[in-house]
Amino acid sequence: MATRAAELLPWLRLTLTPGIGGETQRKLLRAFGPPEAIFSAGRSSLAAVAGERAASLLLDENDAERIESALAWSTEPSQHLVSLADPEYPQSLLQTADPPTLLYVLGRLELLNSPALAIVGSRNPTPQGLGNAERFAAALADAGLTIASGLALGIDAGAHRGALARSGNTVAFIGTGIDRVYPARNRELAREIGRRGTIISEFALGTPPAAANFPRRNRLIAGFSRGTLVVEATVDSGSLITARIAAELGREVFAIPGSIHSPQSRGCHRLIKQGAKLVETVADVLDELRWSTTGGNSATTAEAAADAPPDTATDAGRLLQSFGFDPFSLDELIARAGLSAECAAVVLLELELQGQIASMPGGRYQRLSAPSSIGRS
Repeated sequence: MATRAAELLPWLRLTLTPGIGGETQRKLLRAFGPPEAIFSAGRSSLAAVAGERAASLLLDENDAERIESALAWSTEPSQHLVSLADPEYPQSLLQTADPPTLLYVLGRLELLNSPALAIVGSRNPTPQGLGNAERFAAALADAGLTIASGLALGIDAGAHRGALARSGNTVAFIGTGIDRVYPARNRELAREIGRRGTIISEFALGTPPAAANFPRRNRLIAGFSRGTLVVEATVDSGSLITARIAAELGREVFAIPGSIHSPQSRGCHRLIKQGAKLVETVADVLDELRWSTTGGNSATTAEAAADAPPDTATDAGRLLQSFGFDPFSLDELIARAGLSAECAAVVLLELELQGQIASMPGGRYQRLSAPSSIGRS
């Protein structure tokens, strides 16, 4: 333990020196080698590589309290500090332009180098979009892929939950210190990911949420993964940043289309116009990745669990059959199904309690996609 702390101490000193960013850290590492050699170099040598100001910061600043806190944190079970020099460091991130010098990792180290797919999207998804995120994540996890996302509300959380419902192989990249949970509503989800999956941060302990942190987190999601699947996104969504970075890295970009009337689908439609792979089934993703599933159940598990077609002989069946892919008002559904208002209201409530439909703002209803919609075609 003492040996590991001695190894980590110069890495922490380098990354916790105020004013020394990732680019400068990598420049110094390339010039001098391991961080202990950086701090052994003279002021003039450091200044020649990184400038006078950086040399002064490195030699004169030493936040012992934060260093000791990080070392203490790393001694707890399942809590790790992983540097660029460690064999556990994600090799996929080493292929990017700005890999973090040090990662704070909570959970399973083996997931850091597992084959991964990112699933990202809107913080305010439609019920259908959220269902798609969970079911795609579950089926892709069954196929042997680790699901990466950003622990945000909405699609991100749905993707993590879908993976946890199956293999548990999910990695959450966060934009705060790893000792914080943001948003607070995902506290229980974060606890479960830390227990069964992995949470990763490049930010020092105690770092609060800040707007600038989340694009940095997004670059890690894209860089870590073989491809990025955008489930739902508006045209100004941060998910499109993740998709753009993935494309720039030469990784695959996938998007699920939606209603032309839904703002939550327009970001996906823009990606498809720009060359993203249009996704209707899990097979679309697996085939593009040239991925051979690791188990017999794989992507067909969700298909095997498909709901039977609605029985149109019943009021509930007639009402379900009346739904299209867009939300409908009660009046529209009554007209389509030929039911009385009283009967339709009762049946809608029953279907909502069964999880087959969801109520939307403005008194509209949407049918949730059947699991079979994501199976192999």
